[in-house]
Amino acid sequence: MYAIVKTGGKQYRVAEGDVIEVEKLVGAPGDSVSLAAVLLVDGERVVTDAGQLARVAVTGEVVAHTKGPKIRIHKFKSKTGYHKRQGHRQPLTQVKVTGINSGK
Repeated sequence: MYAIVKTGGKQYRVAEGDVIEVEKLVGAPGDSVSLAAVLLVDGERVVTDAGQLARVAVTGEVVAHTKGPKIRIHKFKSKTGYHKRQGHRQPLTQVKVTGINSGK
């Protein structure tokens, strides 16, 4: 069984036991989180109805808080001597999906 969930403005296809990296969530490692099933739940039958999806619960456990790869931003304007360099690392959370409850 798998579900498509939305968190942090992105959608992820998850199954029970998967570990996914999502935008930073509030909670310490070991805490339980709930993700909203947005698009589809596929098990014995495919569920796409919004009313039925509202009853679906996808639960997960926070594994760790990490950072993404370093992104280098370099701004440059020719003929003026303007250079600006900046870096960024996006904070991420690793979540292990512990269960998909179809809400029957």
